[in-house]
Amino acid sequence: MSTFSFTGHAALVTGAGSGIGRAVALRFAEEGASVVLLDRDEDKGRVVSKEITTAGGTCEFVRVELTDEQQIIAALSPIRERFKRLDHVVNNAGMVMVKGIDACTAEDWDHVFNVNVRSVFLVVKHSLTALRASPCASIVNVSSVSGLVAQMGTPAYVASKGAVLMLSKALALDLAPDGIRVNCVCPGITDTPMFRSHVNSTSDPVRTLQQRCRRVPLKRMLSPFEIADAILYLSSDRASGITGTELVVDGGYLATAEGPVD
Repeated sequence: MSTFSFTGHAALVTGAGSGIGRAVALRFAEEGASVVLLDRDEDKGRVVSKEITTAGGTCEFVRVELTDEQQIIAALSPIRERFKRLDHVVNNAGMVMVKGIDACTAEDWDHVFNVNVRSVFLVVKHSLTALRASPCASIVNVSSVSGLVAQMGTPAYVASKGAVLMLSKALALDLAPDGIRVNCVCPGITDTPMFRSHVNSTSDPVRTLQQRCRRVPLKRMLSPFEIADAILYLSSDRASGITGTELVVDGGYLATAEGPVD
């Protein structure tokens, strides 16, 4: 049974090759949207593209380095050429870096901000002409609970996710006169390849995962599809009065003082 209706709409999803981005792309396609998948990993992007087309959906995959402005401009051409419109943008691509401030170099810092923040700026900037022509335009940027509260050992990541949150609010104000809604989703602990890689890099991955989940009142990781459905809600006409806000999807993580410690 369909939850939302995006039939005839076109959506762009960054970081669509895995994790939350993959889930968002699949859900948009299930609900009738044509989807443009952007990812730097061609193999993973092609797999998701095949998943969508095999299920009867419509999509276009473009390999792109999202920190490169010219590549982003070129990546938007399939939207103009094939779909003739763009209604929804989801800036999901991101990275985490576990380095304290002493170990974090200026190059490290710039890389995290280029991937997590600059990509959002560039994708939005170069999508605006198409979005302004849409009667139902929306932008959803993926931040994190770490954009709301700090955690130890990840200063660049935390700062970048806070920047995504505030950029979303600023864009909501600037783009409201154009009828473009801009919101932010802040996921908690989510079962993605990036999170698994982070956990597996610790000395005791099993214990680390158990410790993380114990901090969550629901006592589990979230599914990428739980985050995806929140993103689709904010993109849909059911959220037509919502802009400039953040939707926290964290299993209760921020509701407890024992949550975001490290």
